[in-house]
Amino acid sequence: MEKLTIRIQRCAGCDDVPLPRYMTAAAAGMDVYAAVEEELVIGPGQRAKIPTGFSIELPPGYEAQIRPRSGMAIRNGITLVNSPGTVDADYRGRVAVILINHGGESFTVKRGDRIAQMIVQRVCRVSWLEVEELTSTARGDGGFGHTGAETGE
Repeated sequence: MEKLTIRIQRCAGCDDVPLPRYMTAAAAGMDVYAAVEEELVIGPGQRAKIPTGFSIELPPGYEAQIRPRSGMAIRNGITLVNSPGTVDADYRGRVAVILINHGGESFTVKRGDRIAQMIVQRVCRVSWLEVEELTSTARGDGGFGHTGAETGE
């Protein structure tokens, strides 16, 4: 498993908010915590930008993906509006998470709550080679539901 050291900076007044961390030895994502000043209620259908209390310095060739937590999704209908969210290597601002409440009841975010997961990934730069025709495959241009699994066929 590749190991990478990334510079992280706590925001002022956030010494009590945990930095992102892995909760198990084999976890792919680090839990990210809410750095709200006071409890924040997100009503059904509403969304809110939640501060995390840190900024990061990713090396070139990497991104951080911010993803929903499955437990919050199944229990409360809470997920991310832009999932996954991307933190680019040249961004140095405060990381925030945009939560949305798809549940039927209001959801309260408290300081220190685990609100998302962060996964650091390698990225590549693409150069396009424009061609007249693509190579063929068995699937071809079969798109959504092409196997019939989604429609029950």
